[in-house]
Amino acid sequence: MGVKFERATLTNGLSIVAETDPDAHSSAVGFFVKTGARDEDAAVMGVSHFLEHMMFKGTERRSADDVNREFDEIGASYNAFTTSEITAFHAHVLPEHLEKATDILADILRPSLRVDDFDTEKSVILEEIAMYKDNPFWVLYERSMEEFYGAHGLGYRVLGTNESITALKRDQMKAYFAHRYSADNTTVALAGRVDFGAAVEQIESLCGKWQRTGAGRDNAAPRTLGSSFEIRDERINRAYMLEVRPGPAMGDEARYAAFMLAKVLGDPDNSRLHWALVEPGIAEEAQAGFEPNDGTGMYYIYASGDPKRADEIWSIVGREMQALRASLKESDLERLRTRLATSVTLAGEKPGGRMQRLGRLWPYLGAYISLEQELDRINAVTLDDLHGACDAMMGSSATVGRLMPGK
Repeated sequence: MGVKFERATLTNGLSIVAETDPDAHSSAVGFFVKTGARDEDAAVMGVSHFLEHMMFKGTERRSADDVNREFDEIGASYNAFTTSEITAFHAHVLPEHLEKATDILADILRPSLRVDDFDTEKSVILEEIAMYKDNPFWVLYERSMEEFYGAHGLGYRVLGTNESITALKRDQMKAYFAHRYSADNTTVALAGRVDFGAAVEQIESLCGKWQRTGAGRDNAAPRTLGSSFEIRDERINRAYMLEVRPGPAMGDEARYAAFMLAKVLGDPDNSRLHWALVEPGIAEEAQAGFEPNDGTGMYYIYASGDPKRADEIWSIVGREMQALRASLKESDLERLRTRLATSVTLAGEKPGGRMQRLGRLWPYLGAYISLEQELDRINAVTLDDLHGACDAMMGSSATVGRLMPGK
């Protein structure tokens, strides 16, 4: 029968989408909430990520130990993540355990949010923030986002800051949760061997009483700021450089060309920056990427190496970017089509990958794009499309930052 797309919407607005496959040997389910750092007020920055932790601290029906034990008893591969735009909780199991996995996930999405758990977990979050402060790339990236997006929520730190997390109160978290983690702001994605009718019936019994709040998001493209800055840190001995520029949004068809352009420029293994900087030993790292978001997108170009060669490294980065348009060839396109088709297909071979793809796309697009349609759109990108993407990227304002040794 092959893979079949199915969908349903509960009366409270909760969306359920699935790619069912009766021949699959496993099943996957995930709850995707359209909320993240960009949806927070500055005063509660980091609350979405903090809530991700609190979901595993127990509910009215389960203790924290019960949650972990019950997932382990069914052999689930389970996890959660928070980004600037999405918070998700997911599990990959054998088909006979899908009902149990769904029950656990739906339950933890309504956590107790006890004050004692809140106070204990706050220390864990602060330790995580401290850990990331020891990661040079992360330090530079967070500062770059703040410079690039200004006061817009996309410039907020997913983990929050020492100040925002220390000051955060349980009641502030509870209010944020009540508004943002609503039925109409949640998508349940399933994939693999799934009885969709039975799954919808179960999810309705578990989530049918969740409230609809009208939680929304202003996804107008933010005004980005071109600037440059330098950070000095006596704890490091390498130079780290990062440039960010605006790009197409998740819902923009130009995202396919943008993704391929970034691969040509800065794929870690075979790209213009790799051959110009890493292969000859001028830089230790050199890469570029593209990230589509809700209403906007972003290119990033990154390099690191000997501080004495920082200017040389960045000069070569600039040279490669300026030469990129004229250097693009049909052979680049053919190579990328093959590589991307392989990676997209491999990601879609397992129900876990299909569930993740569905859960990440539906909250943005509210429409279904099959794996085959995605491959068709990748294969449809032309050299002219790459030229257009390059013109748009190079014609935009950039934020450029450096993290260097010293005080």
